[in-house]
Amino acid sequence: MANMLIPVEERHLTPEQVDLLDARRRRGQALLVIGFQTFIIGTLITIWAGQDLTYSPGWAHPMAYWDGLLFLASLVSFVWGIRLKRGSNEFLSY
Repeated sequence: MANMLIPVEERHLTPEQVDLLDARRRRGQALLVIGFQTFIIGTLITIWAGQDLTYSPGWAHPMAYWDGLLFLASLVSFVWGIRLKRGSNEFLSY
């Protein structure tokens, strides 16, 4: 009997295709981890970005720009990681 947890399009893959699929899902998991880590660091940097926005004159707010860049990197990593990991029904922890 076929494993019903596996999507229909993945039930008849060759071993080479399964290796490629596993590699894609591992890259997706790694990007999810990177996204979570950059989100944590961005949250911590928000403290300094708030001071930077309050006390720096004019448009000179480097910490705020770095904080925005971190949150953008986090969002991109999350979206790309979820897209690459699609179809996986298990939580992988590397």
